[in-house]
Amino acid sequence: MLEIFLKTLPFFALIGLGWFAGRIRFFTAEATAWLTKFVFYFALSAMLFKFSANLKLAELFDPQFVLAYLSGSGAVWILTFLVAKARKLPTTLAAMESHTAMTGNTGFLGVPMLVVLLGPQAVGPVLMVLSCDLIVFSSIITIIITAARHGKVSVAPIALGLLKNPMIVSMGAGLIWAGLKWPIPAPIEEFMTLLGAAATPGALFAIGASLAFKSAEKPAPAIWLSFGKLFLHPVAIAITSLMIFDVDPYAAAVMIAAAALPVAGNVYILAQHYGVAPQRVSAAILVSTAVSILTVPAVIHWVQM
Repeated sequence: MLEIFLKTLPFFALIGLGWFAGRIRFFTAEATAWLTKFVFYFALSAMLFKFSANLKLAELFDPQFVLAYLSGSGAVWILTFLVAKARKLPTTLAAMESHTAMTGNTGFLGVPMLVVLLGPQAVGPVLMVLSCDLIVFSSIITIIITAARHGKVSVAPIALGLLKNPMIVSMGAGLIWAGLKWPIPAPIEEFMTLLGAAATPGALFAIGASLAFKSAEKPAPAIWLSFGKLFLHPVAIAITSLMIFDVDPYAAAVMIAAAALPVAGNVYILAQHYGVAPQRVSAAILVSTAVSILTVPAVIHWVQM
């Protein structure tokens, strides 16, 4: 356990450094936004493209894996939604709480950290988790909010939103490249390696800096949502992957570790875009990230036993 904690410590130390830089206003909110944009559109996209382009497609998509993740995550989503409705929350807010409780920071934190801690073969499972979150659950929250507000759903804006997401585009382009079985030319691969190397420190620093500008209002909902994300989500995934769908043990371990990650920053962007409880989501990100310093190493230690 101590060994895993020490291995994860540098990742969280980078987050802490970013938080400190933001807290003392050495790194402003505007600077943080631009750093996040660089990581999101360039560095992380390069990393994801390189990972995807070097995968074997036959080994990537595992129906059992996808079913286990969707059913486990869906169970947490539904439970959180029912709890929110029992508290008399409107549908849009209940859906946003559900989305918060099961969407982990797989892109900015999970991809770099889990590949280092669990090995390069973790790339495939991590990308499958990321794809489910981005394509399935992001579409669900968009559909629910749009339907609740306008009484109808338009497919075009949802499809356009997915196509504008650089993580989806970079993964898709990489998988097409892998499917064509083309070797990546040496200069392009070196370029992707250099650019992708900026993703890990840049993303972690940006996470920390952005947390410095988030408030911890509404502590009770934030604590509940953090509990759902850090405890209920990995437990649900462990049940569906190991006891129901019999997923390969290693892939299941990666999936469970990914489910244990704190709330993703892009949930706040979504909440702010739709004007649905951005402060509540912000507080959940802050609380879950702080607590995950201890819970993530514990889960990784458990799945490696």
